[in-house]
Amino acid sequence: MVGLGYVGLPLARGAARAGLRVAGLDLSRPVVDGLNAGRSHVDDISDADVAAMLDHGFRATTEASVIASAKAVVICVPTPLTEHGAPDLSAVNSAVAMVADHLRAGTLVVLESTTYPGTTDDVVRPALEAGGLRVGIDFHLAFSPERIDPGNPDFGLENTPKVIGGCTPDCTKSARRLYEHFVGEVVEAKSPREAEMAKLLENTYRHVNIALVNEMAMFCREIDVDLWDAIRCASTKPFGFAPFYPGPGVGGHCIPIDPNYLSYKVRSLGIPFRFVELAQEINQRMPVHVVQRSVDLLNGRGKAMNGSRVLLLGVTYKPDISDQRETPATALVLGLRRRGADVRYYDPRVATWGVAGTPVERVTDYLADAETADLTILLQPHSDIDVIKLADRADLLFDTRGKTLGHPRAVQL
Repeated sequence: MVGLGYVGLPLARGAARAGLRVAGLDLSRPVVDGLNAGRSHVDDISDADVAAMLDHGFRATTEASVIASAKAVVICVPTPLTEHGAPDLSAVNSAVAMVADHLRAGTLVVLESTTYPGTTDDVVRPALEAGGLRVGIDFHLAFSPERIDPGNPDFGLENTPKVIGGCTPDCTKSARRLYEHFVGEVVEAKSPREAEMAKLLENTYRHVNIALVNEMAMFCREIDVDLWDAIRCASTKPFGFAPFYPGPGVGGHCIPIDPNYLSYKVRSLGIPFRFVELAQEINQRMPVHVVQRSVDLLNGRGKAMNGSRVLLLGVTYKPDISDQRETPATALVLGLRRRGADVRYYDPRVATWGVAGTPVERVTDYLADAETADLTILLQPHSDIDVIKLADRADLLFDTRGKTLGHPRAVQL
């Protein structure tokens, strides 16, 4: 496994559990040393899981030479965006270069990093074939989109269908044989391009529908409509509707990032991808909307935001994980600070946190602090947070997640 983050480490665990001999390659010395000492750095993998992996022969290393002895190499490295919003494939290119330097005949190479359609064929394949080995003849190459959902108690690697698309039919068969060791269902795509598109389609679908309800949340209060109740009612329809819910913004490694890979590819054809671009604009506006609602709530009590103490609860991008990538809490803090607020936070999974180089003070007793704060904003309802007790005790609670619906002392988004 090349890359031992939230995708690579669960894959390594699954393969080790299935009895495969697994080596993990990562450039981070602290990550490698921690894993070899039995310490996990990923939410869904416990220290006990790592200990079991080590008992099954797993070892982590920073030495790329380990690739030469592998029958299969799975690349699970980050694919963020550049500061201009374009795909950043530098980690993929670096990983592929390491694989190319140590590639042997008979090896299967699988890319799992999310990317735009054509990356496996047009970027990875030429780099691997530059040494003289040929795809489908000397080695096999496929794309399989990661479908890891951190913190999801119901669906994990083993019971989530795995999509695979090989560069040739034999490449697909080779990838299938690998994943069938530790995944319950394998779904074959026509080629890597369809597999790459499947991942982007999944997350663009979510991105656009979240933007739809977020935009509705911005005006439903003005027309005296309870959007949460409207969603509840619409959800009773047994066909043609899937519920999505508003929030303070979107975060994480997928929704704010992946659709941009698709829009980048479409723009390269000279075609605007208006749905994605509009959804991005709406979702990025939600923290601004939350700040303005907060100002209005305080004004309704005769208080100014300037000088008010605001408590944020849950600053990760989703509940019950410690991952803060692209969290909307960051934009929220910036907006509140610009208006002079004294911002503090509570998150049982985040010991220290800073925004724009400035630390945010962490409180330890969220119920007591909510009683004295001028405004408490629930951003992520971690299971450690008792939302009912919170609503009972908070002086003013702004619930952006609809977890206290009907409570007389809580205000919804």
